[in-house]
Amino acid sequence: MPFDGLARCGDRRHRHGPGGKVSKLMGVLGSRKHRHRGGCHTGDDGGSVPESSHRRILMVGNPNVGKSALFNRLTGSYVVVSNYPGTTVALSRGRMRHGGQEFSVVDTPGMYSLFSITEEERVGRRMLMEGDHDLVLHVVDAKNLNRMLPFTLQLLQAGLPVILVLNIMDEAEEAGLAIDVETLSRRLGIPVVPTVSISGKGIHPLKDIIAAGGWGGNGFHVDYGLTIERAARELAPLMPETAFTKRSTALLALQEDRDVLGMISAKGSETAQRAFSIINALKKDLDRPVNYYLTLNRQRRADQLLEGVMTRREVTTGDLRRTLDRFLINPLTGVPILALVLYFGFYKFVGGFGAGTVVDFLEGHLFEDYFIPFVNGWTERLIPWPALQDLIAMDYGVVTLGVRYAVAIVMPIVGTFFLVFSVVEDSGYLPRLSLLIDKLFKRIGLSGRAVIPMTLGFGCGTMATMVTRTLESVRERIIATVLLALAIPCSAQLGVIFALAAQKPGVIVTWIGTVFIIFLAVGYLTARILPGGNPDFFIEIPPLRPPRLANVWIKTSTRMRWYFMEILPLFLLASVLIWAGNLTGLFQAALWALGFPTRAIGLPDEAAQAFLFGFFRRDYGVAGLYDIQTTGALTGNQLAVATITLTLFLPCVAQFLVMMKERGWRVALTVSTFVFPLAFAVGGMVNYLLNLLRIEL
Repeated sequence: MPFDGLARCGDRRHRHGPGGKVSKLMGVLGSRKHRHRGGCHTGDDGGSVPESSHRRILMVGNPNVGKSALFNRLTGSYVVVSNYPGTTVALSRGRMRHGGQEFSVVDTPGMYSLFSITEEERVGRRMLMEGDHDLVLHVVDAKNLNRMLPFTLQLLQAGLPVILVLNIMDEAEEAGLAIDVETLSRRLGIPVVPTVSISGKGIHPLKDIIAAGGWGGNGFHVDYGLTIERAARELAPLMPETAFTKRSTALLALQEDRDVLGMISAKGSETAQRAFSIINALKKDLDRPVNYYLTLNRQRRADQLLEGVMTRREVTTGDLRRTLDRFLINPLTGVPILALVLYFGFYKFVGGFGAGTVVDFLEGHLFEDYFIPFVNGWTERLIPWPALQDLIAMDYGVVTLGVRYAVAIVMPIVGTFFLVFSVVEDSGYLPRLSLLIDKLFKRIGLSGRAVIPMTLGFGCGTMATMVTRTLESVRERIIATVLLALAIPCSAQLGVIFALAAQKPGVIVTWIGTVFIIFLAVGYLTARILPGGNPDFFIEIPPLRPPRLANVWIKTSTRMRWYFMEILPLFLLASVLIWAGNLTGLFQAALWALGFPTRAIGLPDEAAQAFLFGFFRRDYGVAGLYDIQTTGALTGNQLAVATITLTLFLPCVAQFLVMMKERGWRVALTVSTFVFPLAFAVGGMVNYLLNLLRIEL
């Protein structure tokens, strides 16, 4: 079908007229209390809603289907990020204005079905069940429609008002796939809209259809066989009141969904006993899990709906992509490619350009020659009290230390890291990296899914610790939390370490080798200590594509805004704490205590200050190490020992607090108690071996 944004519901067609507006035949989105469940309908007045009205839209769909890009297209700059109450799962919220109406839009976490596994999926499903929405946009990857349509059927069975968005249509067409949108819309009884969210194609027709229609859930029926249907019918009257149909909730209960079972138990022991007896009776009647039969029948129904709707022609343009795919996930070729990405992307660009050229200009020229002398001079002239002078300027002032570290040293490093990460992310490389390292991660009790928090850890350990919520089991989350706290340097650490050792490759090799060995050893031992088996791993693989400049810019600029909003205040707070510690003598006492293990591993006393700084902010500590190195106080061997020890040292205060919130205070204290001596023990061992073997780095 031509890509003209046409969609229809049943036999009613809506096509753009000369003025570019879609027909207003469908009226308005119904309120939550008066939501229709009979397919298309008109509002009471058949017209548009008043400008002051406020409609609610939830976006759902699998990971890697372009939901975030579509969200940005719909909402523009009206975007805030917040956590779902009681969790650390982040949700993007924004406003869309179109046709004199305003809509609130929420981008839910990626989910594969209503039967949820991860915390992120449960949050998305919980929002659907709460019913605080007028419309659900189900976003799918058009070229994988046959795999994703069963989720659409689940949403329709639940009686939800749905618009199906066939996103990434350009890649579907490149793959030789044609979709008869009109026929699919008629068979499903809902609007189906083709889009390319990256370029904006199809977005305006989608907005028109959203603004025009009061789409109600049509209660689409999938037959699961006599045995399951009978059990669902018996169980339905016992189900709690949600936005889902009772039958849909009963099907979740038959799959022993823990959230639904909890809601049943809350209705009283008699109801729970009856419900559990029905569930247990069904399990005895079936030779496989209930979920198997439900999934199989939904897929069969989806295949029937797509008969004659999807056609494919032979194309050869995908041969190169398939070859690259094989290279990226094969260890023999994938590991060297990963090494090249790390070398050119992080070592040369982040370490060489970001932490070298840009930092030298900002910190070494603008700040040292102009900004700091200006601040120190005016502070001495205007403020007569030395203690207050030290708070604002001099060695540890919030301006001369906090702002200088944040803006002149860390910002260029974090910015270049986020730029490289956005390019890698937008290319589709990360999911292939997940497959590449899945076998390795299995050895340490994790799956390829953990590559996401681990990779994010190279940006910010605090943020990555929060993202461990997406891992399936408590065991995985604890292992990932330990490794993030111990052996994953944040972007600022990574960049400054690369900059410090840019002229000494031996230091980089020693640092990477030691930290990697500790990562594997601690992960392996933790996996042996904690009970449980290795997790299964499934992931949606998006196609490889050249990174789009607009995408890279949006992702990088968004993360940089986050950096300034979240990190700059922490740098200023750390400066105040250091000033207070200096003023009260606590800072000197801590430095004196840290001096013993610091000297024991062959480092000068000044390095203790970098370790102490590192507790307030990891990047603060490594920036302090940068200051020491610029004076020539560290030899190559000492630099290797210092970078290894600082990388393995205690997580920063922010990461520690998030760790305590996520895993509990016992786990947080246990991890910290383990990490502190281990960091100095490993640093001392490296120093001993280098001296024993008479190696000069």
